[in-house]
Amino acid sequence: MMKNIKTVVIDDEPGNIITLTKIFEEYCPNIEVVATANDILSGEIAIQKLDPQLVFLDIEMPNGNGFDLLNKLAPIHFEVVFVTAYNDYAIKAFKHSAVDYILKPVSITELKNAIVKVNNRLEQNQLNEQIESLLSNLKTDPVGRKKIGIHTTKGIVFEEIDNIMHLQAITSYCNIFFKEKSKLVTSKSLGEIEDILPKNIFFRIHKSHLININYIKQYYKGRGGYIEMEDGTTIEVSTRKRDDFLKLMEGERFIRK
Repeated sequence: MMKNIKTVVIDDEPGNIITLTKIFEEYCPNIEVVATANDILSGEIAIQKLDPQLVFLDIEMPNGNGFDLLNKLAPIHFEVVFVTAYNDYAIKAFKHSAVDYILKPVSITELKNAIVKVNNRLEQNQLNEQIESLLSNLKTDPVGRKKIGIHTTKGIVFEEIDNIMHLQAITSYCNIFFKEKSKLVTSKSLGEIEDILPKNIFFRIHKSHLININYIKQYYKGRGGYIEMEDGTTIEVSTRKRDDFLKLMEGERFIRK
């Protein structure tokens, strides 16, 4: 039997809060709503005062968003389930970071599944490091650099995106190579990682390779051609990617005559 979970619900629409609490009462009786809030400030106060185990959090709200709230409260010592109408970049970041989210309108099945996962993590005393990964993937520091949370067998490693030289898909996992000639292996697919990397500097040059164009040393002509990275790695350019690649590189800068 699941133990009661102290829960705070934060959403700027009162109707959404009422809907969630009614669903909890009927389908999730172990969810004990100890407070509700409709903006960032009141949500922060409720969390600091009541020390909940779980927060259901909307994203867009008055005076900031849900990510602002989490950054204020970091490090996070409670579980978070996002309830959101987002369907683009934030969702990709959620998926990559393995955080729980539910799209509006709320599905009772998805809600129940999210609560089961939260309960399992609480029983195992697992810190919600996925939230740290998410905040890192969404946050830009003052000089414009980003960090990415990389899931490995030992946990989540946070690395500056600028340090990533290229990535290689290998069956069900992905190798990530850094400018210091080190490497990490992650179970995330190349496509999942590509979704959250900046498109202006990372290019999918081949179905199995994603490169940071700032580390290209040379392009060699051919049917599709191939590139040489600064670490000496050579990577084939797929024929269908060649024109887009050359356009991105503005023609001649890296082409060996």
